[in-house]
Amino acid sequence: MGGHGEGTTEDGTASGDAGYDVRTVAIAVTAGVFLGGVATGVAFPTLPLLDRVLGISAVMLGVILAANRIARLLMNTPAGGVIDSVGARKPMIAGLFVQGLAPFGYVVGLQTPPIGLGAYPVVGSVSAPGLVFVLARAFWGIGSAFVFVGAFAVITHVTEREDRGRWTGYMRAGQSLGFPTGLVMGGVLADLFDIQTAFLTAGTLAMSAGVVGLFVLPDVTPSGTGRTPLRRLPALVRSVPGVLPIGVANGAIRLLFGGVLLTTAVKYAAVLGLEFDALGAAGVTGLVMGAGVLASSAATVVAGRVSDRLDRRELATLPAFGVLGAGFATLASVPSLVGMFGGVLLVGAGVGGAGPVLLAALGDRSPAGTEGKFGGVYNVFGDVGLSVGPLVAFPAVTAVGYETTYLACAAVAVACLLLVNATLLR
Repeated sequence: MGGHGEGTTEDGTASGDAGYDVRTVAIAVTAGVFLGGVATGVAFPTLPLLDRVLGISAVMLGVILAANRIARLLMNTPAGGVIDSVGARKPMIAGLFVQGLAPFGYVVGLQTPPIGLGAYPVVGSVSAPGLVFVLARAFWGIGSAFVFVGAFAVITHVTEREDRGRWTGYMRAGQSLGFPTGLVMGGVLADLFDIQTAFLTAGTLAMSAGVVGLFVLPDVTPSGTGRTPLRRLPALVRSVPGVLPIGVANGAIRLLFGGVLLTTAVKYAAVLGLEFDALGAAGVTGLVMGAGVLASSAATVVAGRVSDRLDRRELATLPAFGVLGAGFATLASVPSLVGMFGGVLLVGAGVGGAGPVLLAALGDRSPAGTEGKFGGVYNVFGDVGLSVGPLVAFPAVTAVGYETTYLACAAVAVACLLLVNATLLR
């Protein structure tokens, strides 16, 4: 299991007849996911303003914002099957270009005449521009499924057990840094120019990732026994020990960080009345979350490298989940600016420390020819966590308060520590 390349030298160059340089391929994959994240971030600050720009209902705006995640959730496992059947190069490059086209779809939506398409239960009035945006966002979600699953398959294929954590860490760091970088760029572009300029910039950045992939991504030939029907995927997952707890842990991480913390942080800061210089609750939260993302990216690189040096890679998740739990406990027990800053830093470091180790461990366990399938399963768990998080966060803080909710999150982190290490180290 694992170890799908021909071996690598100390400087990262593939040995044998693989015909590619591991460092070049890994950097190209990292650049692709980074630019995709930047493009997502550039577009995101302006998307919540669409209800005013297009004159659509709040529910319809929610559908637009969720369309990409829903599409990706549905496409993760089919994308993995395609990648295992035909190789990762063509599907991933196609996904990069599909992502690149989606923001240009946003521009088309801005220019679409505001023709009404009728009123529907729950959603309310639907307009032609709103429908264009839903389709464009779904288009983005389909592309991102192939990009994320393809990135995992390529990194797993070209690396060995001894360097997989290192390059997986760099790839995950690119994912972590891309979105917040884009958020800053998108906000500046929308303020200095307009929404359309932000969308055009997002599309250009995402398309450039596809161009990079065309020149650098290797033609990774599938080495499995053929395509596994989706109905047999659960049995395949159960047949490889460790895949299910890795997926569950990834879903829990996404639920805690991308679901609960990102959803509630600004409201928690407002409840505490946090201020810093001229910044109010929103500004303080942005500053703190930015520091958390930087901590996550740094921990991602370090944890990946450390895990390569351990005989049992999974041991690196012990401190990561411990730090993650400590972060939420700090948020709950120290309701102040210092507590929030320290808590979010710890949460970011814990998320960054666990992510690459789990992904590299999944790569170690994936039999040749199943990297895409297992990468798709891994992303399904993550997207479920991201989707469920906001749904449970607001009811939880309303019912029991922020402190109790964050303590429950700390308990979930400890449960992940026990689940992963009790099952993977056994």
